[in-house]
Amino acid sequence: MENENKVLACVDQSHFADYVADYAAWVASRMAAPLEFLHVIERHPERGSGEDHSGAIGIDAQENLLARLSAADEARIKNAREVGRIFLNRLRERAVAAGARPVDVRLRHGELEETLVEQEDQVRLLVLGRRGEAAEVTHRDLGRNVERVVRALHKPILTVTNGFREPRRVMIAFDGDNVTRRGVEMIASSPLFRGLPIYLLMSGKESQEARQQLEWAKATLATADFEITASLIAGDAETTIAKVISEQAIDMLIMGAFGHSPLRKLLFGSKTADLLRSSTIPTLLLR
Repeated sequence: MENENKVLACVDQSHFADYVADYAAWVASRMAAPLEFLHVIERHPERGSGEDHSGAIGIDAQENLLARLSAADEARIKNAREVGRIFLNRLRERAVAAGARPVDVRLRHGELEETLVEQEDQVRLLVLGRRGEAAEVTHRDLGRNVERVVRALHKPILTVTNGFREPRRVMIAFDGDNVTRRGVEMIASSPLFRGLPIYLLMSGKESQEARQQLEWAKATLATADFEITASLIAGDAETTIAKVISEQAIDMLIMGAFGHSPLRKLLFGSKTADLLRSSTIPTLLLR
């Protein structure tokens, strides 16, 4: 699907793929955008067959061994492709049943991050599971690919969690920087959240500048006919956001992503990653 406005849903063969499909179908339907499912089969050259080849000596032994390994690898790739096609077709049917049109699928071999960077120019919004196949095995609370993918791309990324619930109340964690200001303008001009009430939250110290920033965001969204509730609440961003999500029954969070340098992350950690770990609702990350 060669389309610059498509919603791209990145899926692996975990149970999280169904939730990615459901949210991707919702997003594509709201935006009247084509939807594409992408499944990347990553190469793992370090993964051996488990056999002991130390005794493989004699005439043509090396050639025979290489031929056997090549045949086994070819069979594994062929099997992965067939399983991947069946998997993607099931998700396509699920999205079509949810009302998404048109829906396409793409199966690729390679590395996830590189593949997504190649696709970026054609993508309007990416949908990604906050956890995936590897996290099911290791029980990590944040999949290993999430931060790398978010840092590598420059398009909005919706990260989803367990279960699907159609969003009814949305919150923007607004801090007044260029990323969240562009995000407010994007939301104001997009049909994605049209008709949904928006809670606009700014956390931190009370100041005239903060109030002015918040009023600008509120006015921008109100002009686009959104129902807006705006608050400036003192305190730690992670704690404040979690509290308001619970009190206001928020279904989806919108926030800027990884705004600090790698050095600052090394010294102080990443607020984005902390919020993704602690949040139980889907989060739209602005880049």
